[in-house]
Amino acid sequence: MFNKLSSMAYGSFGVSSKALVFCRPCYGSIRDLPFSLRTSTIGHCGCVGAIAAPRNVVKPRKEESRDFSGARRSNKDKSMPWKKLDADEFGIQRSMIPDSTRMVLNKLKKKGFQVYLVGGCVRDLILDRIPKDFDVITTAELKEVRKVFPRCQIVGRRFPICHVYVDDIIIEVSSFSTSARTGKAPSKNLRKPAGCDERDYIRWKNCLQRDFTVNGLMFDLSENVVYDYIGGVEDIRNSKVRTVSAAKLSFVEDTARILRAIRIAARLGFSLTKDVAISVKELSSSLLRLDPSRIRMEINYMLAYGSAEASLRLLWRFGLMEILLPIQASYLVSQGFRRRDGRSNMLLSLFRNLDRLVAPDRPCNEFLWIGILAFHKALVDQPRDPTVVASFCLAIYSEVSLSEAIAIARSNSKQHNSHFQELSGYEKDTADSESKISQQVIKLAESIRSAARKLNDRDYIANAMSEYPQAPGSDMVFLSRPMLERVEKMFGSVRRKRNQETEDVPSLERRINYKSLALGDFHETRRVFARIVFDTIYPPT
Repeated sequence: MFNKLSSMAYGSFGVSSKALVFCRPCYGSIRDLPFSLRTSTIGHCGCVGAIAAPRNVVKPRKEESRDFSGARRSNKDKSMPWKKLDADEFGIQRSMIPDSTRMVLNKLKKKGFQVYLVGGCVRDLILDRIPKDFDVITTAELKEVRKVFPRCQIVGRRFPICHVYVDDIIIEVSSFSTSARTGKAPSKNLRKPAGCDERDYIRWKNCLQRDFTVNGLMFDLSENVVYDYIGGVEDIRNSKVRTVSAAKLSFVEDTARILRAIRIAARLGFSLTKDVAISVKELSSSLLRLDPSRIRMEINYMLAYGSAEASLRLLWRFGLMEILLPIQASYLVSQGFRRRDGRSNMLLSLFRNLDRLVAPDRPCNEFLWIGILAFHKALVDQPRDPTVVASFCLAIYSEVSLSEAIAIARSNSKQHNSHFQELSGYEKDTADSESKISQQVIKLAESIRSAARKLNDRDYIANAMSEYPQAPGSDMVFLSRPMLERVEKMFGSVRRKRNQETEDVPSLERRINYKSLALGDFHETRRVFARIVFDTIYPPT
């Protein structure tokens, strides 16, 4: 047991900074492994895809492009063409779509309904990314969808959709007719496009109700065709996040779109168009009127699906962090962090290491990123010696006794990251006795519990930016007390004595159980948390 943990302390949590590219089947299995165990030659089928940049969007050669009058567009004509594109030219294959989603598409098609994939999943397929989920839209009424699928439930009052249950997977199915009744009607200045049939018109109207052009694409699997009525493919090529309607109007209609714009840009590495960027800044204070549960959902999408660091940087760049996460904004200000600062710090490094372990289709539960925020806040309030932090990580990762964790941490010769001010508080007691180190570890756990409570303290949050009066005021609390109590129990305690019933120390080759992680399993979340912290404190060489 000691040898296993000792190897852990000597950097087995190491996370490679290289991006490995494999075929999809190999990637699915390799991603489960700790990054320290991945190599550029690990592909099971021999796909030494190695270190490469993501595939560029293929410019389709086979396309039908017409403007709304049905004529070919001239260079002087700025009207938006609608396009029917061959999906093969984007490299989209049926194997990229899960069996459960294809089953839903095929059943509705066999019943005589038109059915399409729609939204972000089409965008991600074009970019050769793994979609977070797959949304379906059909000409069938929701009641007709429920007749096709016995295990189906209509949910939502304002915007009703169907949840189709396939095993333990939920496929969201919406109806064109429902969208037409509940969505915003097209402007009266817009006429039915000439040169397109009734099916094109139905699809076009639905796309006009979308939030961003890159989310306004439809994919007909049976015909292998991508429909683009609002310039989504062009914006994907140009790496732009553009609203379908005028940005200011779009954000007034739905303030949460401000956060979705940030989330899309962070995840895809896109930039906001000028009018979107200006409107995000001008309307940022309107986020204070959003329901806290909606804020928490959007923040979770940003931090739990593999683009946390980029999301935090964009929130800071556009002045949204002061409103949503003023405690963390105060930290960045104290670090002298500029809006477009390319440097890193401990907070961003923690979330960078989180990003390396999760993905859009394998997210973590919100408990994990909340725990990271609380842990970091505890170190900002009281910097700790690296040995104390290492002992804490080893104890919660393996469930061994605190004395065993301390012995391994003290034997660690690996160099910690000396650039983090949070680790600059050298504790002379760590060189004295195990009991004094133990006291410091217990104090660290207590400070994490205290920091978690601050995330729900409206008065504390309101005063977080008090030293910076030019910053917008915010007392937003979107994390509930019961949720933070769970976080306190999860990360604010260590075992002083080893539980005799505890199984042998888990090997570092043990894969992450992503299902347990997504559900917020106590032990799995603690283990992943410890890996993230250890890799941050002792970065791989």
